[in-house]
Amino acid sequence: MATTALTLYLVYLATAFGLRSLLQYRRTGSTGFHGVSGRPGSLEWCGGALFVLALLLGLLGPVLQLFDILDPVRSLDATPIAVGGGLVLTLVGITATLAAQRDMGVSWRIGVEQTEVTDLVVNGAYAWVRNPVFTAVIATGAGLALMTPNPVALTALVALVIAIEIQVRAVEEPYLLRTHGQRYRDYAARTGRFVPRIGRLGTTTTSPNG
Repeated sequence: MATTALTLYLVYLATAFGLRSLLQYRRTGSTGFHGVSGRPGSLEWCGGALFVLALLLGLLGPVLQLFDILDPVRSLDATPIAVGGGLVLTLVGITATLAAQRDMGVSWRIGVEQTEVTDLVVNGAYAWVRNPVFTAVIATGAGLALMTPNPVALTALVALVIAIEIQVRAVEEPYLLRTHGQRYRDYAARTGRFVPRIGRLGTTTTSPNG
């Protein structure tokens, strides 16, 4: 299972990040990749750095288990969990990530450039939730962690969730509020943050923490 997890993870990185960035460059002249932004030590910077760390740990987890350097957590080391939960969730997460990236079109990017203005996407998966790519990324990370449930892989999942929460709440939502104003407030008031109907913003507030 560690070999399968590692293979799927490498395919995921190649398609969701590498191939998507290449496609974005061919369409717009920009890869859409803004890297770790913000002042070092700031919340924005910490969120970006933690996301990178989560990706590295997510790669390290199955490698350590593959070479018998690290054992899985005993309570999670079961074939039904690894296959019925982990493998299925990983495949669904990868598919959903690529589909949500497609729905985002040329507005897709990794990170936020504060001076950049992109269209507000509200169609496709974005009609249901405001951050379907991140939802799918978390699902993929959870699936991979269940396939190789060792301490490093589980730590990677926790780091990933925290990094995404920081990125969405402290970086992207304030940026979208400044950029799109009332249109984004109306959209956020009817659409959940990661899952439908949960994490909607009030129509009169500018706070991203609703």
